[in-house]
Amino acid sequence: MEARTKTVEDWFAMIREGLLTLPRFQRFEAWRPNQIEGVLENILRVPSLPIGALLLLEVGDKELFHSRPLSGAPNPKGMPQMNLLDGQQRMTALWRSLIDDYDEFTVFVSLENEERPEIEIVKRYISKSGKRMPLWADIPAECLERSYFPVSILCPGSKGEHAMDEWTEAAETDKATDKAIMRLRQRLASYPIPFLSLPVTTEQETALDVFIKMNTSASPLKDFDIVVAQLEGAVGDSLHDMIAELNEKVPAAADYGKVEDAALAIGALLNGKPPLKRTYLDPAFGSELANVWDQVVVGLKRGVSFLRDEAIFNERLLPTEVIVYLTGALWAHVPVDGADQEGRARTLIRKAIWRASFTDRYLKTATTRAFADYKAIQDMIVNPDSRAAPDLFDEAQNPLPPAAELIRGGWPSRKDRLGRAIIAVSLYGGGYDFADGAKATADNVRFREYHHVYPRSLVQDQFPDHEVNSALNCALISWKTNRKIAAKNPKQYLEERGQDANATEEQVRHRLESHRVPYDDLVNGDFQKFIETRADLIHTSMQKLCEGSVP
Repeated sequence: MEARTKTVEDWFAMIREGLLTLPRFQRFEAWRPNQIEGVLENILRVPSLPIGALLLLEVGDKELFHSRPLSGAPNPKGMPQMNLLDGQQRMTALWRSLIDDYDEFTVFVSLENEERPEIEIVKRYISKSGKRMPLWADIPAECLERSYFPVSILCPGSKGEHAMDEWTEAAETDKATDKAIMRLRQRLASYPIPFLSLPVTTEQETALDVFIKMNTSASPLKDFDIVVAQLEGAVGDSLHDMIAELNEKVPAAADYGKVEDAALAIGALLNGKPPLKRTYLDPAFGSELANVWDQVVVGLKRGVSFLRDEAIFNERLLPTEVIVYLTGALWAHVPVDGADQEGRARTLIRKAIWRASFTDRYLKTATTRAFADYKAIQDMIVNPDSRAAPDLFDEAQNPLPPAAELIRGGWPSRKDRLGRAIIAVSLYGGGYDFADGAKATADNVRFREYHHVYPRSLVQDQFPDHEVNSALNCALISWKTNRKIAAKNPKQYLEERGQDANATEEQVRHRLESHRVPYDDLVNGDFQKFIETRADLIHTSMQKLCEGSVP
């Protein structure tokens, strides 16, 4: 590799002319504002500080990889000269700052110290009247009053020079300020950025290997980024495009977390491999994922539908992320037109997801354990005579908690596994709202709030915190109902909700019992008895679900 340097002005000329592009597999912009501040301050201070070397791949008559322009840059009109393999975040931050391409903020330079200029990033937003706020950020005279000027007037090239002339004229700057800005322009334009370049003779596999290794040290690539590179290198398809299509086909998948993470994990399982970084780093995984992609889409679509049927409507109700990819991979093996096999699969997968939720099976080494369970359950689904015995189903190794232990279930918003499992079970019977009587659905549950069935203020002085804030004292109800209940005792707020909603006692009782909330124990005012009875109700439902039955 040959080490050379180019100035910021030279790099910007290449970007404008479409001669410097990014391989399409490169991840998108990820830097935070403070990182943008740092790179600009390193360049503008005296003496300047290094911002690191770039790594490029020289392009000959044909590109090794599909490429795209830097964010905010014009599309190339012809063949680029170089692909940027490492340094995208730095160059994108420089480019977008200096052409004023960020909608959410504007980058300013302080005029107070020319030798050590400070960068100030001002957040922008659109007001109700449609104006971009704060207004002063677009008024040169008011910026000058604050000793600021936009960094965009330092942009190399004729457009930057023209922008500088317009801004200084509008701000009515003095000669000293004009000279200071000119010196900063020259300092930035002439700042040298070193780079190493791989020659045009570099093999595609070698370039990918260098890219991955360079990006798994200082600023690590995510698993998804690695597979993006491998897949594009192997089959020429863009995983970004594939994920976008997957989101269109299965929009509900996004309710359960990052779709790309679920897709990779399902793809790994379908290829007979654990969903680990080691699997994703294998150069063959990109093409292997492409080979099973249709199954990934089908499995995720059917898996998400099944989770909704099981009243696990979104990520807030997800006891463990394992059940998303485990469910998706298992459903990929179920024939669409096989009624008997689908019935057996539904029972086995129901048993799997609820045992995953209530046992400690996946507290450690979740991915390797999920892989082992997947293989066994998958064999049970496709082979009625299978003798497979997944550890997940082993009561001795992974026992279900007794009713008394359900009190360990913490408040669900704290991402407590057992707490979320309890709330999910509590919705299985419909989860009807206490006041409006609406059944819990994937659409309305996202607007519901966690509510203390026994208001905290009534019992916090008499019972320990872990009981007051247990999932057994929680119900997911509409925010309107939650606001009206406030800190009233249960008997009072139930009577008021029934009157306001014109509901009979029997209707209110039914709504509460759909959450596995014991109506009589609640209105009788015995908190301890209420917790114990609800624990028994949840436990009974849990046992049914963990057998694969419907409670």
